[in-house]
This record gives sequence, structure tokens and C-alpha cells, in this order.
Amino acid sequence: MTPATSAVPVRLTVNGERRALDVEARRSLADVLRRDLRLTGTTVGCETGVCGSCTVLLDDEPVRACAMLAVQADGGSVETVESLAPADGELGPLQTVFRDHFALQCGFCTPGFLMLATALLRREPDPDRTAVRACVSANLCRCTGYQPVVDAVCAAAAACASARAEEEA
Repeated sequence: MTPATSAVPVRLTVNGERRALDVEARRSLADVLRRDLRLTGTTVGCETGVCGSCTVLLDDEPVRACAMLAVQADGGSVETVESLAPADGELGPLQTVFRDHFALQCGFCTPGFLMLATALLRREPDPDRTAVRACVSANLCRCTGYQPVVDAVCAAAAACASARAEEEA
């Protein structure tokens, strides 16, 4: 039997880059992303998977990185909030919309909301407000300001729809 502290090989594709790591089996995906890969945009609030601030995408689905072991993600493709910004360091389109709609608030929960919104808009490019509200209700905002987040996601969806219409014209 393998001792609990033995390192386990884990292979991930993180933000498009293949990574091979040896991690203790008990370490969370959030811990590995933050400490080993220095992707500190993923925030950790409750460490029990309740608040959602640690939400990342694993194979295009939102997961709570604090409640998932890194070894459970082995072989998967992980996207963190860092993936949303272009290499030049500017804000990505969804981040820009969040800023423009004052949906950042204190900022602690923002990475989780951005990743939830990314998954929603990929799955459902033109969601109505009810779908957006249902989506963002999965995460907790201690600033209690969900309205700007909903407005931002709806604005992002409208911008994407407009861009698609221009491409088709």
C-alpha cells in the first residue's frame, strides 16, 4: 500500500499548456494550481466547495478546485481565470465587461464568477436573465452584489451575439 504522503504523478493541461507534476494524493487542485503552478488567480475561500470562489473549468465543466483532489483531475484540461486574459496582460472580453458593469466588487469571488460565466456562455451563448441568475447563484458573493454580475454576463452574451451577427452579415 502506498503511504498517504507519497507523490503521485499527475498530468494536466492547464490553460493550454501540458504539465507533469508529482503531488501528494491529499492535495487539492486549488492548492496545486496556486502553489505549484503559481496560478494565484484561483482564490480559495471556504475550502469546502461551498462558496465557489475557487471555480475552475475541468474539461469545460465548472468544478470547485478546493474540493477536488489534483489526482482526480489527472489527464484533464484545466482552465483558470488566467486563461481569460490575452498574453499581453490586458483584460479579456468577459473581464472587461465585468469591470465596465462594476461586477468586480471586492474581487475575491470574481474569478469563480468569471469561470462560471465562461462555462455558461460556451454552453448557452444567448442565456436569458433567469439562466444567468441560476448560473451565478452557484457561487457566494459576500458583498451581496449579484445584480452587477448578472448585468455583466448578460452584456457579454449580447456582445457575443452582436459579433456573431456581424460575422454572418
